[in-house]
Amino acid sequence: MSAVSSFNTQDVRLWNKPQPQTSKTINFPQTYVATPRLAVGLNMLDMQCGTNLRVRAYDDGVDSQKYTAHADTWADTTLYAAGMDTLVLKPANLDILSGQFSTEEDHPWNQPKPQTSRRINFERPFVTPPKVVVFIKSFDTQAGSHTSTRLKTYTSDIDARGFTIHIDTWADTILYSAIAGWVAYPEDRDNICSGTANTMDVRPWQNPQADNHKAITFQGATLCKKPSVFVALNWLDISAATNLRIKAYVDNVTEKGCTWHMDSWADTKLWSAGMSYIAIA
Repeated sequence: MSAVSSFNTQDVRLWNKPQPQTSKTINFPQTYVATPRLAVGLNMLDMQCGTNLRVRAYDDGVDSQKYTAHADTWADTTLYAAGMDTLVLKPANLDILSGQFSTEEDHPWNQPKPQTSRRINFERPFVTPPKVVVFIKSFDTQAGSHTSTRLKTYTSDIDARGFTIHIDTWADTILYSAIAGWVAYPEDRDNICSGTANTMDVRPWQNPQADNHKAITFQGATLCKKPSVFVALNWLDISAATNLRIKAYVDNVTEKGCTWHMDSWADTKLWSAGMSYIAIA
């Protein structure tokens, strides 16, 4: 079955020594017979307020033994720290598809839109409508003109041949660009379960708090053992008055469920956040 790998910029540098590009070469838990496919999503951010917030998570240099994980920013953004999960899809996992969509495939970054969507057609149709999971890989939002950094990605119109992916903002936020990743798998596949969670599952958005968590069960799936869990953000609504700080993760993982967490710290005001997860046994 596929594996989950994690990378945080603090694995290679201190948070208070920011730099625009940070990377690390990571070995796979085994040598594969061919190059695996990778799906990556952001799950932790600590960024200086006052400038555009720009971040991108990606992998490259992939071969049968290793890959290089990157968490980058550009221009005048200060990225103190970032974290990401990578879902490693083995060469034999041909029934699991993955990809990404960028708003710049629809419009230039300097012509921002509040809502962007695109129909994604699967390279191979499924027998029945699959499970589709989407998550944030990159974004660039304007500073100074908005009260919060707001971004969400989600799906609609899922059928056996494809789905529609959405990347939106709302209120007065200006979203110059964003990239969302996606993973699709057969709805009846054994030993895999996915879902979403949001801080608004446990409190209203207008009552911000730093610590947010909830125990959940892996409904509709039977896992043969304790799974590895891929976690990535799919929703952000965080005050722009202070640094953007968010961390999404799970603990207390068993074959029956886990506890999700979406936390901020220091003086950050976290209105709401959302995450996607994929549990693989």
